Amino acid sequence: MSLIQDADRKLIAQRFGELAHDVTLHMFTQEHECRWCETTRQIAEELASISPRVRAEVHDFLADPESVKQFGIDKIPAIAVVGEKDWGVRFFGVPAGYEFTPLLEAILDAGRGSPELPEPLRAELAKIAKPVHLQVMVTPT
Repeated sequence: MSLIQDADRKLIAQRFGELAHDVTLHMFTQEHECRWCETTRQIAEELASISPRVRAEVHDFLADPESVKQFGIDKIPAIAVVGEKDWGVRFFGVPAGYEFTPLLEAILDAGRGSPELPEPLRAELAKIAKPVHLQVMVTPT
């Protein structure tokens, strides 16, 4: 059973038509999938099936320590969204409900090569001299 409805697939396909670069969704799970790993993997694979520009690569969290280290994954399920450059965008947990739209936007940003930001905001961000680690926590309550 598909998690993404046909009407939504059409809208997503339209948006993915904007992608200038390929995007890889590096999804992390394990052989005996955790409670939300299967759903997260299915979401990544369904998104990849919508456009030839989007690809899903499934990694085993326990059996692939090189990829775990490369993408800085410390828990599962996880998705690393990577375009021509790895901007460090990671989703932990199942990207469903309100988290689905940010995943789509991350894919679009990665496929454009940069986020769509107004010039005044870009100028302010350019003033930041050191890397910033930002985490957003979401709970369905």
